[in-house]
This record gives sequence, C-alpha cells and structure tokens, in this order.
Amino acid sequence: MSPAQFDESLLILSDVHLGNDLNDLTPDAARRSQRVDVDLADLLAHYRRTKPAGRRWRLVIAGDFIDFIGMAILPREADDVSLDTAPSDEERAHGLGNAADHGRLKLRAVAARHPGVLQAVADFVADGHALTIVHGNHDVEFHWDVVKEDLKALLVELAQRARGRHDEAFAAEFLARIEFEPWFFYVKGVAYIEHGHQYDTLCSTDHVMAPLSPLDPRRIARSFSDVLLRWVVRPTRGVPEYGHDRMGVGDYVALGLRMGAGGLWRLFSRYVLAIVELLRLRRAHLSEAAKALRVEHERRMAALAAVTRGGIEKLRALAALQVPPVTRSIPKIMAILLVDRLALGLGAVLALVALLVFKHLDVSGWAAIGGVVVAWMLLQRHLATRRRALFGDKLDNDATLVDRAGHLVHLFPAAFVVMGHTHTPASVDIAEGASTYINVGSWHEGESDAGDTTAFRAARTHLVIHPAPAGPVAEFLAWSPAGPRRFVKS
Repeated sequence: MSPAQFDESLLILSDVHLGNDLNDLTPDAARRSQRVDVDLADLLAHYRRTKPAGRRWRLVIAGDFIDFIGMAILPREADDVSLDTAPSDEERAHGLGNAADHGRLKLRAVAARHPGVLQAVADFVADGHALTIVHGNHDVEFHWDVVKEDLKALLVELAQRARGRHDEAFAAEFLARIEFEPWFFYVKGVAYIEHGHQYDTLCSTDHVMAPLSPLDPRRIARSFSDVLLRWVVRPTRGVPEYGHDRMGVGDYVALGLRMGAGGLWRLFSRYVLAIVELLRLRRAHLSEAAKALRVEHERRMAALAAVTRGGIEKLRALAALQVPPVTRSIPKIMAILLVDRLALGLGAVLALVALLVFKHLDVSGWAAIGGVVVAWMLLQRHLATRRRALFGDKLDNDATLVDRAGHLVHLFPAAFVVMGHTHTPASVDIAEGASTYINVGSWHEGESDAGDTTAFRAARTHLVIHPAPAGPVAEFLAWSPAGPRRFVKS
C-alpha cells in the first residue's frame, strides 16, 4: 500500500502484557494494576466511537499483547489429559512452556483474567474496524496457527454475544478484519512497525520467521531473557520482571541476605541451573537441527518477500540489522551473568580469609592483603572493560532501536518507524529529519507494594496516524481520565 492508497487511520500501541502476573510460583506477589485494563478498554471505546479520517480505524498492536513468556502456570492433572505435548520436568517446575497446546491453555487463563480488555478489542473490530497484531518476544506463541485461531475465535464469540449476532456472515466479516504479522507491518511511505526485540541481544532469537527450538521443534526457541525469567525471576520473590537485567552482583547479594540462608541457597541454585540451560542453548546453535531451521527461515522469508513484493535481498538486509542473541557466545553468557566477577570476588574473599587465618598480620601480611585488594580492583576494571568490548552499546536498547530505525528506513521508506519493547516512550528524528522514530511505550503496569514509590508505571502512550492529502498526519498521545492528550516527556 502506497501513501496514495493509504486510506485507514492507524491506532498504534504496544506492550500490554496481558497475563504477566499469572504466577503460581509466587502467588503472594502483587498483581498488576486493574486500572490499566480499565484505561485501555476506555481508550479503545473512545476511538471506536471517534470518526477516523480514513475509511476505518486499524488497531496495530506492536508486540507483547499477551505475555505468554511471563506467565508461570503450573501444569495440573487435568492438563496431562488435555495436552498433546507432555510437560517436561522443567515445565513442571517453572510452569507451562511454549508448545502450541501450552500456549492455548495460557490464552484461556488470560481470557479469564482480562475479560474487559478482550471485550473492548472485540467491540472495536465488531464496529467495522481492523486489528493487526505484530509478534513480540513475549508473544512469539502466535507463531502457532492454533493459538492465533483460538484468539480470533474468542474475540468473535465475545462480539457475537454482545450483539446477539450468531450468523456466519457476521463471523466471516469479523475474522477477515484480523491479521497477524510475525515480523513487521508496513505501509509504504507511511509507517514501518515492528516490536524491536530482535535488536536486543538479551531478547533476540536466531530466526524471526522460524522461531523454533533446535532442541525440540514442538517448542519455541528461548532467548537469554526467557531463561532468566523462568529459572530465576519468576520463582524468586523480590526480583523485578522489568529491570532484572540491570541488577548487579551487589543487588543479588543484598536480595539473598534478605532471604536468609535458605533463600540465598535457593537463589544461587536457580542461578546455576540457568547457566546450565544457557550453555545447553549454546550447544544447540551448532546442531544440525539449527542448520535446518536456517533453511526454513530462508524459505519463509522468500514467501514473505513474494507477498510484500519487497524483494528477498531487502528482507535479508533487514535481518542483517538484527543483533545476534547472547546465547550464541559462552564468553557473553558468562559476562552478562557476571559469572566472571562473581568468581573473582569469591577468589578474593577466600584469599583474604586464608591470609587472615594462616599469616601473621605483620608488615608482609598487611602487604599481601593490600596486594589481593589491589589485584581484585584491577581485575574488576579489566572485566568491566572486557564486558564493554563484548557488548559495545548493544545493552542500551533505547539507543540501539533508534540506530536501527535510522538504517531500516532506507530499506522500507516511511514517515514513521514505530517500535515498542523498551517500554520507554520516545520521538526522535532520523534519516536527517526525513523520518521520525516513535517508541509507543507500554500499557503494562505493576501494582505497588506498600510504601513503594519506584514501581513501574505504564506510560499509556499511543500513536495515531491519519491519511491526509499532503501526506500522513500523526499525533503522539497519552491516555488520561479526560481522554487522549499530547504526550509530553517529563
């Protein structure tokens, strides 16, 4: 679709993370705020009733609509009967995984937890508007056709019930207005939209068009972030879902001390098991199954190129902008988990204890202690330098997404390049001012613990793009009790 053919008004938002607080492992943890569900439903009702400049509205959710990865739903006896993919030992310990039938069960749990949001989406489509869901890293389960079909069936049932319409014509027209995009949504000259996780080394996977696990093709490949979330974050009370990747050695030590000796041991054990799993994923990158997935990824890219008429070379160039997952490299796994610094710190502590126990604290003894401390400081500095050399600026996701947007807009010309993923709303001129990068922020919000003033708060931001004779017109907005208002970064 070219700018001249652009005849829809786009309503773009991202990172709703429905179901992220469904956690059987720490059931006493605070639930996400119900207010954000109400606000999102109100926003959709507002635009559903607002006449668009185009012939209809198209709601584009730029990834992480459903938080399949963030859920920790333990399998039950009834699940063993209803699941074709038997839960593994890890899934029995950490919750249902990402096989197709596991995803279907998770979707049912989300429908029960968030009926207001799903009803609002169903009403939006039922009024003649369209819905596009772009896959994010937390809802890669939309790769499975049965999961997509289940969501569509759920939405059409909600719409039929609300309107008392159960005829086949209504259902067919409704379903024709819903589509899923595994990589990106593009309106030539107007908007390029993707989630953005493929530019984040902690969340990216090898093959965006064939995101299957080389260890088991019935399951989705796990990223570094997925493993840490399942093995460490979800089972441990007090580790934040967002921001845990920025926790340092001191943060984990302080958390462990608050948990007591037993809690510290459990945290350490989870950490070690996560490392073992990450090393297992590293080996999987070298397997014959991984090579077969690369072939399948190429095949699907060729099919996408035929549909979009963009050319396979352009898609390959787009894929080349993606950041390799950290799980490809053992040194990177060790560095990002701070294993090298932990080992160095433990060695320094043991050396100091040995000196204090076995050596007299004379001049030579104090000199030896000073030598250990100096050596520890110098090696810590060296490891910090090495970490920067390994990752460069790839851990600054906001900067990386802006940089990649500046490159990809030359491949897919658009007035606006839109992403989510970082949860940080932003508007930045790119391509020498010829285009604008927009990060539409998030609609995910955690409930505060008593006295907690640092809890994550959703920006409730969204982007509206209307067709106009002189070219597309956009408004970057935030939802408020009085309705949408222009977003101003505080």
